[in-house]
Amino acid sequence: MEFGPLGMGNGVIEFDMMGLGDGSTVDIEHPVEDDDDLVDNVALVAPASITTTATAEPCIPDGDTNLEPYQGMEFESEEAAKAFYNSYARRIGFSTRVSMSRRSRRDGAIIQRSFVCAKEGFRVDKEKPSRDGRVKRPRAETRVGCKAMLVVKIQVSGRWVVSAFVKKHNHELVPPDKVHCLRSHRHVSGPAKSLIDTLQGAGIGPSGIMSALIKEYGGISNVGFTERDCRNYMRSSKQRTLGGDTQSLLDYLRSKQSEDPSFFYAVQGDEDQCMSNIFWADPKARTNYTYFGDTVTFDTTYRSNRYRLPFAPFTGVNHHGQPVLFGCALLINESEASFVWLFKTWLEAVSGRPPVSITTDHDRVIRSAITQIFPETRHRFCKWHIFKECQEKLSNVLSENPSFEVDLHKCVNLTESIEEFESCWFSLEDKYDLREHEWLQAIYNDRRQWVPVYLRDTFFAEMAITQCSDSINSYFDGYINASTTLQLFVKQYEKALESRYEKEVKVDYDTINTAPILKTPSPMEKQAAGVYTRKLFMKFQEELVETLTFLATKVEDEGPITTFQVAKFGESHMTYLVEFNICEMKATCSCLMFEFSGLLCRHILTVFRVTNVLTLPSRYILKRWTRNAKSGVILEEHASELLNSARESLTIRYNNLRRDALKYVDEGVNSIEVYNMAMSALQEAANKVALAKMNAGGIAVSNGTCREDRLHQRSPVNNTHSDGQCGLDIPSSEEDQDKKIEKLTRHLDRARRKCEVYRANLLSVLKDIEEQKLQLSVKVKSIKLGMRE
Repeated sequence: MEFGPLGMGNGVIEFDMMGLGDGSTVDIEHPVEDDDDLVDNVALVAPASITTTATAEPCIPDGDTNLEPYQGMEFESEEAAKAFYNSYARRIGFSTRVSMSRRSRRDGAIIQRSFVCAKEGFRVDKEKPSRDGRVKRPRAETRVGCKAMLVVKIQVSGRWVVSAFVKKHNHELVPPDKVHCLRSHRHVSGPAKSLIDTLQGAGIGPSGIMSALIKEYGGISNVGFTERDCRNYMRSSKQRTLGGDTQSLLDYLRSKQSEDPSFFYAVQGDEDQCMSNIFWADPKARTNYTYFGDTVTFDTTYRSNRYRLPFAPFTGVNHHGQPVLFGCALLINESEASFVWLFKTWLEAVSGRPPVSITTDHDRVIRSAITQIFPETRHRFCKWHIFKECQEKLSNVLSENPSFEVDLHKCVNLTESIEEFESCWFSLEDKYDLREHEWLQAIYNDRRQWVPVYLRDTFFAEMAITQCSDSINSYFDGYINASTTLQLFVKQYEKALESRYEKEVKVDYDTINTAPILKTPSPMEKQAAGVYTRKLFMKFQEELVETLTFLATKVEDEGPITTFQVAKFGESHMTYLVEFNICEMKATCSCLMFEFSGLLCRHILTVFRVTNVLTLPSRYILKRWTRNAKSGVILEEHASELLNSARESLTIRYNNLRRDALKYVDEGVNSIEVYNMAMSALQEAANKVALAKMNAGGIAVSNGTCREDRLHQRSPVNNTHSDGQCGLDIPSSEEDQDKKIEKLTRHLDRARRKCEVYRANLLSVLKDIEEQKLQLSVKVKSIKLGMRE
């Protein structure tokens, strides 16, 4: 686990060896990170390892709290001196840190401390550049070589006295209303912690808690810390509260993996500390991804557990349009580094094949992680989450203008082109005077990642452009709620999986054992009824029936491509352009429904109707939507398993031979007699191995003698010796043996290549068989229907 720089700002670094100084003391420099190193993505250490030191009160004459340090000023302890200098720094407007310490060589005790301005010195660049030579996230420079400092020394009496004080700074000081942002002055007090714990338990997030604290304390400067500190405290609070519950989840995951090695789980950092993010994917989830992993939803807004920890499932859509699981994560740390680790781990669990598209909630940290790990994947923000944000961010607008939300939905969902959306959006801003609204401008800048007109050219497995992506919360509805502990979560998680599996079995049964009612005499409808699952057929049938109310007019004819203008009867103002290449049986529509959902739209089906295309071209039947969606891939997996098994057996043989051979080496060096015997045995073994290589297994060895089968028939020479051993015609020199081995190796390589070709051909044949079965099924059903008529 990577630990951030918590507690390093003012800590003492102990050294065991002291070999510097004047013979009695040694100077120690304290390396300290810059203020901006305290970022959100640090992984907090276990709370038990964080210690605090009680602060003693300085000796301030006459109780003057505005006193300035001066040489000769005395304190009860070094902590009192540190507290006084930090209090002085807060009044003046700068941050402090420990710079140098001097220890006694006799007993190692600290006898001198130097407290400096946080802008003292200059930063040593420790950031590692990326492959292109640039630092991934360069930090702003905060050190400017400031000389302000306070040095204290211990006296014989045990009190500490100021031996040096430099007042002047070479930089601007921070005004009082911003001093709470300085690192040495940021502190979450006891009362603030209690309030944070209470509000966190009520389900309020960091932003809401900070708003409450600002109101409670009468201003952000009185709170004494930033929202980042609040987030860090909330994270550490979660870690303290989790305790054994996380351990119970880890025990569950370990037991599942011991039962089935294909059960995958991983913990970020040290598993024994139970303090970081956890990911797991059962065998069914990993198999599901091989069938339906073209589009994925990753939802971190599902916080239905006692600790408000994001339970983040990776999900998709199966061939029945049902949500299907690809893996789960329990997130304690929601930093960019955590999401990068999670996406890498998940990709490893699903064989390294990234999805075509991924949908997440509206979050800049997740977007950054996805850009790094899935650079080729189309990333979309969930519309449902953005509309939910809208209710919070535009609550005043909604209360004053009830029609705004309706207008916003129309603008986003019902516009047919980018131009139409842009025009509608600007009209909406003008109508409600929202041109300067910060959040609205932010989501407009992100429009290419959530507005449908920008996303239609990418597959998201949704049946309609206006469909809201389903929140995966429904997957676990009724099983997990805000009071669920992690111990109960494991049981409820299992029940949810069983319920989903039963629902899939039910729709599988319905698809196989019941025939849908056809609404047209079209052969294409009959074909689709036999190919698609029930739900997908119903959607296709809806599109097909709608073609009866649409007209297609040829507007352009250039070579093999004909362009049609398609519109509903009586609605000529709503037209769609369909380009159709009849030679290649390839069509595209301006609505891009097939690209978005994988099902043909009514506009292309209308063109098929007027051009007498009676059955669906194979290119427009996506296997992932068919009854046979789960066939074929298993064959690939089985072949891979066989290959892995073969590799494992080679490894086992190698390890066995190596172990036994090393026994001869270990024992052979003890004496010359044992050495000679070992060399003789190894030479005899080498001869037998050479024979086995030449004959590719044609020799069987039994009780120290060898029997030849095919070899004896091939070589009519005298192969019998007086000792009963078989004397085959072994090549007389090492050069001949090497040539023979090379020849056999070439034969082996050719055989392997042939096996690969045969395997590829077998897969191709099986694929053809499935297609022929499908075609025969359609023909048989057509014949049966004709016989009934």
